[in-house]
Amino acid sequence: MSRIGKKPILIPVGVTATVEGQKVTVKGIKGELSFLLSDQLLVKLEDSLLTVMLDNKSKEARSRWGMSRTMIANIIIGVKDGFEKRLEVNGVGYRAAMQGKDLQLSLGYSYDVLYEVPYGISVSVPKPTEILVSGIDRQKVGQVAAEIREYRSPEPYKGKGIKYVGEYIVHKEGKKK
Repeated sequence: MSRIGKKPILIPVGVTATVEGQKVTVKGIKGELSFLLSDQLLVKLEDSLLTVMLDNKSKEARSRWGMSRTMIANIIIGVKDGFEKRLEVNGVGYRAAMQGKDLQLSLGYSYDVLYEVPYGISVSVPKPTEILVSGIDRQKVGQVAAEIREYRSPEPYKGKGIKYVGEYIVHKEGKKK
């Protein structure tokens, strides 16, 4: 049995949740998100507690139980506080800047990379070597951060590239003479 799926979700003050059949809609100060549950799961809203339960005990239903509970919990956190990922740009001449609503990256190529920021995500550049990706949808924030990092992943010899703040790059030893 799922240990995560059994835990009820506490709805904080300032956040409202509504359940319409299999659809859970959550509204907060940052925005509104919804999640559609599988037909094999039930959701019950009592006072300020949201509980995800099994409709049947099939293997497929049990495998979706914990994931669905976590998705709803992430939606509640997202509309209340939001999510953010910080990226660090390392390398000589490597820098980032905002050009209108697009992110401009100088990463050692013969051209500058322009990344078009998707709707619902905000990207800011507090320093030329730091990128801040934030939004209310955890999956979108992580996807955008991964796409930006993909333009120049950190290489293992000098550590040049775009990495997450706090990420440790294992350096390899260079050629010996």
